[in-house]
Amino acid sequence: MFKKSIIAILATSSLLFSANVGDLAGIKTLKIDRNMTETSASCVECHAKLTPGHVNDWKESRHGHVGVSCLDCHGVTADSPMKTKNCSSESGPKVNVSIMVSPKTCGRCHPNEVEEFQNSGHARGAIQVKSKKGMQDLMYHYEGRDHPKFKDSPSATGCVQCHGAIIEMENGKPTAATWPNYGIGNVYPDGSVGNCKSCHSGHKFSIEEARKPAACASCHLGPDHPDIEIYNNSMHGHVYNTEGNSWKWDSAPDAWEPGDYRAPTCATCHMSGIGNLKTTHNVSRRLKWNIWAPISKHRDGGHETAATDYMKSGKISKGNPLAGHPKGSEAARAEMEHVCKSCHVSTHTKNFFKMADMHVDLYNTYANDAKKMIGELAKKGLMKKDKWADAAFRLWYHLWHHEGRRMRQGALMGAPDYAHWHGVFEVQQDIRKLESVYKNRMESGKIEN
Repeated sequence: MFKKSIIAILATSSLLFSANVGDLAGIKTLKIDRNMTETSASCVECHAKLTPGHVNDWKESRHGHVGVSCLDCHGVTADSPMKTKNCSSESGPKVNVSIMVSPKTCGRCHPNEVEEFQNSGHARGAIQVKSKKGMQDLMYHYEGRDHPKFKDSPSATGCVQCHGAIIEMENGKPTAATWPNYGIGNVYPDGSVGNCKSCHSGHKFSIEEARKPAACASCHLGPDHPDIEIYNNSMHGHVYNTEGNSWKWDSAPDAWEPGDYRAPTCATCHMSGIGNLKTTHNVSRRLKWNIWAPISKHRDGGHETAATDYMKSGKISKGNPLAGHPKGSEAARAEMEHVCKSCHVSTHTKNFFKMADMHVDLYNTYANDAKKMIGELAKKGLMKKDKWADAAFRLWYHLWHHEGRRMRQGALMGAPDYAHWHGVFEVQQDIRKLESVYKNRMESGKIEN
């Protein structure tokens, strides 16, 4: 089934597959010969008519070249919790299939990648949303207004499209509120966690696509983590945007090195094999700090995450939010510096991280002061029950979740406008406003209208 062979279309003109063939439904006779089973070949023949886009992508993929068929990924047992239908074609028998493909399936051929991913911060995406009351309240109560019909739409159209969902089944189909999505941390009905097609889009699963910044930019953008904007503001982004279309993107894993490109992309720094470093799908492995959190700490808690917790117990927990290098934050920084040194001298790298770390430490002084004020107000009953109507809470939230993240991420990714104007400048404005609210409430013993 997995041996290399030949694929051809036999039509009235004996037309061969072209690189960009259009609607395959117009071709009368499709013959598949890649040492597939008769049933597997019938899937391709049928879907060439029903979903020609899928077949176009598949035929150009590495999977297609080595004979990995539709059934190898979508076939399930009759009692599988992933089963969505009995499928049959005119030329083939009925088979049990799932329209979803989980990491448990991908792991049959890519076990190392799946295990690495499950130890990363990415893997806790959906579980994080589900385990945090604040996120649940924001989506369903405040944004969705607890509306019996519409309360799921903020989550389904927004949050889970990046974080992923705990996919629920109803009458043998995934529910509209939980699927489809491209969220990175999906939890599937078979208990596995992750979503490979978030970065390697479905049926083509291109390594080139995953190496380009656009693969990350669909989630890492906007007011709270504008990483693609930060990248574009950096010298790395400047070089990429000038000439990146001419770089070599299709080198084998662990062989994509400087020379194929002149500046790193997201994948280069966080995932790629550079020098003695091996490729990793644990995007947290090379990170010293947890710069997404209200207070930044070193990632010294190992790499056990909510996802690996869930895989072991089947229960949702917060897990360890400091997923990173199994040997701790200094080992993580050493690996990231190893990436930098493939293009920069050691003094450049050391000086850069010295000042970036200092900026994170500076942010923490603001955040600790702000958190202390919020805690004191709450203790004295001087915070509104409706937090999103409370000026003090909103200032605190924006200080860490928006401006503070930009301040830290801008510094660590070499983006001056985000480290400063969108970052520390806004943070120092936030703290002054919060200090004013705090002073008035503490002196008056009342919450302002």
